[in-house]
Amino acid sequence: MPRPPVVPLVRAVHVTRAPAVARALTLLQRRLTWATVAVYAAAALLPQAGLIMRQLSLGAVSVPGGTRTPLTLPSLLLAWLLFTAALRVPARDLPRLLRRPLPLLVGTLANTLIPLALLPCMAVALGPLPDADGCSGLLTGLALVGAMPVAGGATIWGSRAGGNQSLIVGIVLTSTLLSPCTIPLTLSAASTVTRGHYAQDLSRLATVNGGPFAVISVIVPCAVGLLVQQVLPAGVLARHLPWLGLLGLVDALLLTYSNAAGALGGFLLDPRPALLVASVVVAAVLCAASFAIGWCLARAVRADRADTVAITLTCGMNNSSAGAVLAATNLSSSPHVLLPVLAYSVLQKCGAGLADSMLSRRGATSET
Repeated sequence: MPRPPVVPLVRAVHVTRAPAVARALTLLQRRLTWATVAVYAAAALLPQAGLIMRQLSLGAVSVPGGTRTPLTLPSLLLAWLLFTAALRVPARDLPRLLRRPLPLLVGTLANTLIPLALLPCMAVALGPLPDADGCSGLLTGLALVGAMPVAGGATIWGSRAGGNQSLIVGIVLTSTLLSPCTIPLTLSAASTVTRGHYAQDLSRLATVNGGPFAVISVIVPCAVGLLVQQVLPAGVLARHLPWLGLLGLVDALLLTYSNAAGALGGFLLDPRPALLVASVVVAAVLCAASFAIGWCLARAVRADRADTVAITLTCGMNNSSAGAVLAATNLSSSPHVLLPVLAYSVLQKCGAGLADSMLSRRGATSET
C-alpha cells in the first residue's frame, strides 16, 4: 500500500496551529488586566530578574554630534512593542485628515502643550510640602510621562468609544514624528521647576539623550512597522498577525515587569507609603486634568462627537512605557521616579474607560 502524501499532513499541522495561536491571543487579551496585576506583584516580590533585564546592555548607537545612545533590553522590548503596534495601524485612512486638519492640529498641539502648562502648576502646589527632594522626584516622573507621544493604546479605547479612528491614528503618528523635538522641550521646561540633581538630570536628558532616544526607540520602530505593512501582501500579513499580536502582548508584560521591578523591587524592604500615595495622587491629577482639557478643547473647536472622543483620549493617554524606559536607562540612581510613571500607566487606562463611558452616555443622550 502506498504511503500517504506528506503535504496534506503539513497543511493539517499548519491549520491546527494557527487557531491555537489565535485562541491564546484572545485568552491573553481577555485576561490582560489580571496578567498585568500578576506582573506588578511579581515585580514587587521577585524583582531580581527585572533588575537584571534593566541592567543588561546590548551596546550603543552613535548619533550625529558624537552622542552614543545605549541599547538596553528594555529599549529593545519597547522597540518591538511599537513595531508590532505599527503593523496594525490603518494608515491608508490618513490622507482624508488633510481635508479637515483642525482636529489633527488641536490634538497634536494639546499633547505637547498640556504638560507644559500643568507641570508649573503642580510644582507650585507641591512647593510648600516639606519633602522637597521627593516632590522634585514626583515632578520628574510626571515630566517623563508628559513628554512622551500619544500611546498607541488610544486607538483601542477610541474604537470602543466610537471615536474617529483615522484622527486618533493621525495624532498618534504626528506626535511620534514630533517627539525628537517635543521630548527635549518638555524635559527642559520641567528642569526649571525641579531642584537639585533632578533639574540637572532633566536638563541633561533634554540636551543629550531625549532626542536620540525618541528617534531610535520610538520613531524607527514605528516607521519600520508602517513600511512592512505597506510592502507585505495583505494576506501574508494577516496570517502572521496572530503570532505578532501574541508576541507583542508578551513583550508588553515583560516590559511592564522590567519597569515595575525598578520602582517596586526595594519597596517592601524600604517602604515609603507616603511617597506611593503622593505618586498616585499627582498622577491622577495630571491624568484627569489632561482628559478634561482635551474634552474642553474639542468642544471649543466645535468638534463632532467622533472627533471629541479622539481628541479627549489622545490628550490623556501618553506612552508611559517609553517614559519608563527612558527613566530606567538614564535615572537608575533614582528608582522612585518610576512610581508616578507606573501610576499614570494604570490610571490613564482607568481614565480612558471612564471617558469612554461618559462620552458614550453623552452621545446617547444627544441622539435621543
